[in-house]
Amino acid sequence: MIEIPAWALILVLVFAAVTALDRVLMPSVRWYLRRRLERAVERLNKRLAIPIQPFKLAHRNDTILRLRYDPAVAQAVLDYSREHGIREDVVAQQAEKYAREIVPSFSAFTYFAFAIRAARFLSRTLYKVQVGAQNNAALEAIGSDKTVVFVMNHRSNMDYVLVTWLAADRSALAYAVGEWARVWPLQPLIRALGGYFIRRRHNNPLYRKVLARYVQMATEAGVTQAVFPEGSLSRSGALRDAKLGLLSYIIDGFTPGQSRDVVFVPVAINYDRVMEDRALINADKRQGGRFSLKPIFRYLRLLIWQKLTFQPTRYGMAAVSFGEPMSLSDFVRDHDSEAGVLGDQLMARIGKVMPVVPFPVIAHAIASGIRSQEALLPAIEARFEAALAAGAPVFLPIRTFDYTIEAVLKTLEGRKILHMQGDSFDLTEEGAALMAFYARSVAPVLGDFGPPSAQENLSAT
Repeated sequence: MIEIPAWALILVLVFAAVTALDRVLMPSVRWYLRRRLERAVERLNKRLAIPIQPFKLAHRNDTILRLRYDPAVAQAVLDYSREHGIREDVVAQQAEKYAREIVPSFSAFTYFAFAIRAARFLSRTLYKVQVGAQNNAALEAIGSDKTVVFVMNHRSNMDYVLVTWLAADRSALAYAVGEWARVWPLQPLIRALGGYFIRRRHNNPLYRKVLARYVQMATEAGVTQAVFPEGSLSRSGALRDAKLGLLSYIIDGFTPGQSRDVVFVPVAINYDRVMEDRALINADKRQGGRFSLKPIFRYLRLLIWQKLTFQPTRYGMAAVSFGEPMSLSDFVRDHDSEAGVLGDQLMARIGKVMPVVPFPVIAHAIASGIRSQEALLPAIEARFEAALAAGAPVFLPIRTFDYTIEAVLKTLEGRKILHMQGDSFDLTEEGAALMAFYARSVAPVLGDFGPPSAQENLSAT
């Protein structure tokens, strides 16, 4: 007989249970779940136009180590160490820290079982979603041996939600997300959805090399990506020049005849109402400042209240159009890897298919100087006709022009940016800035807004 205290027996049993759990049960459970996940991904890939690539499904730590010991990153570590007089092992640890900051942890279950459904619900609840030029034939012609990169203008943080849902039948998108989203609970959620974080400030050559190599690895592996060349939300409402960071990384990692071809698909997005419009206009006036998510939370709170009180309201249309795809191999052959030219051409293709939705057209007319309800009718009719003649994706109001104009003016008056005086109206200073903000979104199709034309003045009188 061996007698031991009860607490020692309990401790031995606990250690035995933990060991059995760690060495026997957990590996079996992980193997079982991994097999089920692999089968689910196989079934999912059969219905996706662009299958999910193994690189995207790889274990996050494996991708981090692969990136950390990449020859180009190792050389960047050596160069940075010599230039700054820092021990190489210390710089190597910093490079690994950057890699852990960048590399996502994609979860197919989170993306397709949760994110897609949430994106569809939120998009349809807030907006009447419309899809314009789809170029289905051109998109279907892109072979599975090519990497697809959706290149989009950035109007609102709803862009992520809208395009994620609309592209759900094609593939899982990998977004480059700015530092604004590195807060709980957004950060772990975005990582699980395959998004990777990038620093727009406080970076250095070592960080840029680590980021460049990750983008190049993902592109070479065929990961479908979505990028915003403008870099951040448009504060003026106009299309901006492309920032060449991610585009230059893709071009630098491309070798004609050897690398996997990359196909850029231009995507144009426009809204009747941008939730962050006032915040963006104020930020543009300040020429800086940190952007806040408060406007989105405010609209979500208002939406919940409207649902609870049985008065749901949408914020007009949200429209998406797909432009003509551009092959990187064809571009490099004609332009010799000039990232600036590539950015200009992609932004031009986005502008060419910019959706023309009702409110920006009305804003374009008001911003040109029209100040009476009667004169707005022929002005917006002429603008819609011009957009149709230009071949742009046009989305007419659901009801008559007269009803739409009256509803818009009442809404603007309710937002206290417009004052009605019979048939005429005046804009506040904020109202004028708001009209210009929305008018610039359709300027690629309708041209710059200016004084009313002679025909519009005649109609006004």
